[in-house]
Amino acid sequence: MSACPTYDNFEDTKIPSDISTALLYLRSITGNTMDLNIMEVIVSGHRCAVVSIENMTSTSSMAELLFRPLCELSLPKGSKPSDIFDYLTKESLLSSERATVYNYGEAMVRLFSGFALVLVDGIASGQVYGIQGFDKRAVMEPTSEINILGGRDGFIEQVRTNISLVRRRLKTPCLRFELMQVGKKSNTDVCIAYMADRASSELVDSVRRRLSSIKLDAILTSGYVTPFLIKSERSLFTDIQSTDRPDAFCRWLCEGKVGIIIDGTPFALLVPSFFVDNFSTVDDYANRPFYVFYIRAIKYLAFFLTVMLPGIYVALATFHSETFTYKLLISLVVSEQATPYPLVFDVVIITLMYEILREAGIRMPKNIGGAVSIVGGLIIGDAAVSSGLISAPILIIIGLTATASFVIPSLNQQTSVLRIIMIIAGGLSGLYGISLVTTAVIANICAVSDMDIPYSAPISPFSRKGISRLVLRQGFKKQASEETLVSDFSDSGEKAG
Repeated sequence: MSACPTYDNFEDTKIPSDISTALLYLRSITGNTMDLNIMEVIVSGHRCAVVSIENMTSTSSMAELLFRPLCELSLPKGSKPSDIFDYLTKESLLSSERATVYNYGEAMVRLFSGFALVLVDGIASGQVYGIQGFDKRAVMEPTSEINILGGRDGFIEQVRTNISLVRRRLKTPCLRFELMQVGKKSNTDVCIAYMADRASSELVDSVRRRLSSIKLDAILTSGYVTPFLIKSERSLFTDIQSTDRPDAFCRWLCEGKVGIIIDGTPFALLVPSFFVDNFSTVDDYANRPFYVFYIRAIKYLAFFLTVMLPGIYVALATFHSETFTYKLLISLVVSEQATPYPLVFDVVIITLMYEILREAGIRMPKNIGGAVSIVGGLIIGDAAVSSGLISAPILIIIGLTATASFVIPSLNQQTSVLRIIMIIAGGLSGLYGISLVTTAVIANICAVSDMDIPYSAPISPFSRKGISRLVLRQGFKKQASEETLVSDFSDSGEKAG
């Protein structure tokens, strides 16, 4: 195995003036990898080289913007290498993205980002031009946050395209983007987005500082960044929100949040977020306020059902059977007597089976994913009831719970775990156990305050100004005269209403 120089070994190494030495060291750094393209040419009697990475640059753009101007460049006899470099840096506009690099660290980051590097013999620096041409996915409709009346374009894996989608919607100089490279090996472009007149400087500085502290080798998805933005990974809930919708991203920026766009993933992060933000969608701002109130109430009911319904059913049927009517109780007794296992065991097993089927439906190819639902719903479910392994009421409970879980996809991880905990608590100690777990969950939500802004706001601490986040949707006329920013809910309490 050939040795690979560490990043620290070459990032500060200056580019030498001798082009042969410069190219030799460049080949040494990359191990003369097969996708390294080095094209040497004589320009006005001086050696030059154009360096690029295969399939990272556009060949047509390179031929038009670099090859033709360099080949057609004719300087007077006796010209110096500095004259060629002056042409590249001062006397021509070969690309809208260009910069001068003086060391190999800067040069390598640019090369692997789709830039072309031009070296001139006798000049101890290089000029890079942005002529990216790598393949990227077209802007398509978001897949995770479906809406009816909102936009149809969603984020893609290319960070600069995502930045343009945001800029198209917020045409203001107050919208700021800061680009940094994170990851010692991947050098992933991570962009911080915020509204300078809305986001607090303390919040922006905190996000910037936490991103700079990341020392991972590679940043491949947003999940690599999330742990560094929160104080405690033990909390079940987190105040980091993700979205693949540019319109939703812009909406949160206007409320004073800080966005994080990561190259290579179509999901952007937003900090800080509130628990009640999970029950809000872009369609809320396209519908009438009374309908928004109705829909949000349904979403809170769906959250209650997906977390509590199986556990409450187990608790009532096991310890509090007097709460059922006589006819319903008789029906439940008959159903449970036909099954060989205790009720709590049956509910846990069928819940885990649902999670397995759901995970299989997600991971399977789309063209056969529907077959998983048919197998799980018709064959396994019907056979389990017919054979007496599972009672019919349990299937009804789990079916209703599964349907309710689709209403709030952003909390799917939390609801999946809490559902099992509630079932076990209800089976062990009835409603008393359900109450203890509910209290612990509420305490966990109230304890999250990673960005010095309570995750439980505006409920705790209560704020009339932010009540529109809970169930109501503030009218646009009122929004125009009374702005609500996330900094209004800071722990300092200076602005809390």
